Amino acid sequence: MRIALGLEYEGAGFCGWQSQAGGGAVQDAVEAAISRVADAATRVVCAGRTDAGVHALAQVVHFDTTAVRPDSAWVRGVNAHLPAAVAVRWAQPVADEFHARFSARGRRYRYILLNRPERPGLMAGRVGWFHRPLEADAMREAAGFMLGEHDFSAFRAAECQAKSPIKTLRRADVARHGDVLVFDFEAGAFLHHMVRNIVGALVYVGKGTHPPAWVGEVLAGRNRARAAPTFEACGLYFAGVDYDPVWRLTVGAGDTALVLP
Repeated sequence: MRIALGLEYEGAGFCGWQSQAGGGAVQDAVEAAISRVADAATRVVCAGRTDAGVHALAQVVHFDTTAVRPDSAWVRGVNAHLPAAVAVRWAQPVADEFHARFSARGRRYRYILLNRPERPGLMAGRVGWFHRPLEADAMREAAGFMLGEHDFSAFRAAECQAKSPIKTLRRADVARHGDVLVFDFEAGAFLHHMVRNIVGALVYVGKGTHPPAWVGEVLAGRNRARAAPTFEACGLYFAGVDYDPVWRLTVGAGDTALVLP
């Protein structure tokens, strides 16, 4: 039997999603908790791996098991064995052909940036921070240069393992809510550090270092050295996954809940 789960987690205390030999990954915690409920060692596959310090609003995973449990056991039972920073939100049996990663049609990320002179206190570890005023309209204009299919080599981490740097960015929005800037991105798939590198470039535009068109020039140049530094991980959220209706994932698979201080 194949089960899909929806997860949310606060990533500050983890070394990222992917299992590590020494432990400390979100995957390690999730597999250990599911294994307790299943009474057998269980491996999980996620829709999108996240780096150290990155959070998730709506991560989707699947696992295979011979254990027969009610859906509620895969929620409340697994949650009982998870650390406080990780929670299962829903569980649902799926067809054996469903794959959390390869069945996904799109993925969404949200970056939350606190824009005020004082560093965050209450939201420390959950938002990025920039102390100088940022012009949201200029950042929004710059983001428009990235929409569509492009070679995103200039916004790709050196250690990225993707076979191709060509991705199609379907959404790139910037909105201000008081002292908070919210960046929303949607694509079929993303390169390693792509969102954080894009946010870094938009901040350069927002503070007036470059005009909005500079982002398009950097994109066309395909040279990572010409772009801005990678922005900090703590403001990044894996915001949701889109699947074809054929999989009948009716709850939680597309959550983009607003996260604001």
